[in-house]
Amino acid sequence: MASIRIISTSRVCAASDKQSNLRIDLPPWDLRKLLIDYSQKGLLFHKPKHEKEPENTYIQHLKSSLSRTLDLFDPLAGRLATIKHDDNSTCSFFIDCNNAGAEFVHASADGVFVADIIQPIYVPKIVYSFFPLNGVRSYEGTTKPLLAVQITELVDGTFLGISVNHTVVDATSFWHFVNSWSEISRGYECLSKPAPILERWFLHEQDCPIHIPLLITSEQLKNRYVPPRPLEQRVFHFSKENVAKLKAKANAEIDTNRISSLQALLGHFFRSLVRNTCIDHPDQEMNIRLPVGIRPRMNPPLPQHYFGNAGQAAVVSMKARELLEKGLGYVACEINKSIAMQTDEKFKDMLESWTKNPNVTSIDSWVSNGLIFSGSLWEDIYGNDFGWGRPIAVRTGPSNKIDGFITMFPGVEQASIDFEACISFETLRGMGSDTEFMDSVTST
Repeated sequence: MASIRIISTSRVCAASDKQSNLRIDLPPWDLRKLLIDYSQKGLLFHKPKHEKEPENTYIQHLKSSLSRTLDLFDPLAGRLATIKHDDNSTCSFFIDCNNAGAEFVHASADGVFVADIIQPIYVPKIVYSFFPLNGVRSYEGTTKPLLAVQITELVDGTFLGISVNHTVVDATSFWHFVNSWSEISRGYECLSKPAPILERWFLHEQDCPIHIPLLITSEQLKNRYVPPRPLEQRVFHFSKENVAKLKAKANAEIDTNRISSLQALLGHFFRSLVRNTCIDHPDQEMNIRLPVGIRPRMNPPLPQHYFGNAGQAAVVSMKARELLEKGLGYVACEINKSIAMQTDEKFKDMLESWTKNPNVTSIDSWVSNGLIFSGSLWEDIYGNDFGWGRPIAVRTGPSNKIDGFITMFPGVEQASIDFEACISFETLRGMGSDTEFMDSVTST
């Protein structure tokens, strides 16, 4: 497939063009992401129409609307900054809202059609080139933009790739920004979501700023995790009807009504992975790591428009034999129990412990036998109309891609669910031939 051609690269600052002098200190939820790659998500659109406008007018419009959006989201126009403490062994990170600007890349994928992106069974590798700041880790935000966007023109479509520093946002904050940008782009004066709350939440006021070991000389920065090859990506689409069937089956198997649609689907996906990787190793310990949003679980709750990271991982570990022999209901119930354990008390204990003994994890710590889920089903993705229609697909960039990394998205149809799976080719091929699993997958 053809490669892309960069047309221009520019900087977009907040429209006010003034430094806010706002300093945002980072709590543990953010600092834990320093060695993680930028968060990358992108939207595919049909090509904007230029019947009565000069070519690329919409590019200038995107820049202008982005500039106005950055007035609300000050951190995304800033940079990370560090302070080295007198002990010469620790430092603190904060966001300097200095309006240094976001990066804006305009590119063209000559000869590439929308169908080339969405029709293949496996996501084509050219999609990775639709994203800026590939291979950049979050601690590099001291010199790199905290936000970079790339608009790539296809023959009959447009792809908007967005890369954001992971210490600055989680999935909820990421889509809050994109939702606001799309509404401002359409000329909305009253946005559907409140302005972001930029000040970070700390367990104790005296914890701010948090001292963490100096990272610049850390061995973790010298060696990047290299995932095994070949890894492929495939998007599995689950319709509302098929998800409902899985939920009913899981609840019926253990005579309960506690299992949610997502928990049933997670169990179904996990069991297929195990069937196609552990047939010769029934006693292999398998893990599934799930993101749990903690805004509504805090006491008192954090507002949904709290801007930053606010999540915790729930981990379920089971032997391969157990996963297959005990059925969908049992596996989904174990997932349900693990998520239910993510309480306000547990979150605060974690924050207390982490602050006393900071542990900034790298991608290596994510590697496990099983699945690592990311993303959220509760965000408005397909409502992001920038003025030329709603998106027709969502894809992610190459950041943090390791074997077993799954990104969850709401599907195009209401209550449908998409899993974008990055797994070894052999396992994906096996799952694609797994009748029990594929009976629940809907063709797109």
